[in-house]
Amino acid sequence: MSETAAPLVGVIMGSDSDFSVMADAVQVLKDFGIAHEVEVVSAHRTPEKMVSYAREAAGRGLRVIIAGAGGAAHLPGMVASMTTLPVVGVPVPLAKLDGLDSLLSIVQMPGGIPVATVSIGGAKNAGLLAARILGASDPDLARQLDAYAQQLTDMVETKNAALQARIAAE
Repeated sequence: MSETAAPLVGVIMGSDSDFSVMADAVQVLKDFGIAHEVEVVSAHRTPEKMVSYAREAAGRGLRVIIAGAGGAAHLPGMVASMTTLPVVGVPVPLAKLDGLDSLLSIVQMPGGIPVATVSIGGAKNAGLLAARILGASDPDLARQLDAYAQQLTDMVETKNAALQARIAAE
C-alpha cells in the first residue's frame, strides 16, 4: 500500500494461500501507483470480519474491492451483497476442478448482486479492471492506462515483425 495515501482498492482473499494468485492484482496496483490494502477475509471462517469489511469499505474510502476465492468461492458475492462498491471476483484455482467450481460460484450471481468476474486465476486483469474503474474519474490514471495499452500494441507489433522475419528466413 502507498505510504502516503488512503487505500482506494481493497484486495481480499479467503486464505493466505490465495495470495500466490492475488499477487498479480497487487502488482498491477503497485505499477499504477494505486493505494491499496490486502487482507485475508474468509466468508466461511471469519464471517463477522467479512460483514464488517464489506459494510465499512466505502466509509473508509475504498472505491473498488477485488475478492479472490477458491472452491465454493462465496467471498466475492457475499461482499457484493453488503456494499454498493464495485466488486471484482477472481476465481482461484485449487487442486480439485482447476478453478471451474470457483468460476461458476462467482459468475452465477443472482440479479441485483453484480460481481465483475475475471478468468480463473485472472488477478492481473482484476487489477487492471480496478484501475480502469478508478481511471474513469482520474485523468492522470486514464493517461497511464492509455500508455499501458500502447505498450501492449507495440509489443504485438514487435512480435509480429519478428515472426515475419522468421517466416521469410525459412
